Amino acid sequence: MTIRRKVKKVIDGDTFQTHTKVNGSNFVRIAGKNAPEKHQFGGPQATRRLKNQIQGKVVTLQPVGRHRGRVVAKVRKNRRLLR
Repeated sequence: MTIRRKVKKVIDGDTFQTHTKVNGSNFVRIAGKNAPEKHQFGGPQATRRLKNQIQGKVVTLQPVGRHRGRVVAKVRKNRRLLR
């Protein structure tokens, strides 16, 4: 199952918020991506990079699970898998 959602806000380098819920949550973690947190070395750069890629844009999600209340999903932008 794939779902299209508009990205409201990028939280950090591997997590973002959508305008409309996906499987009960507005927060999505990108499957297979483990970026540093905002306060860690490289975190601000990872967050900025993801913002430039997807913030305010529509992405395609393929949910694969849940983690700490967030949906974990494979995420595509313009048919390209984000990693």
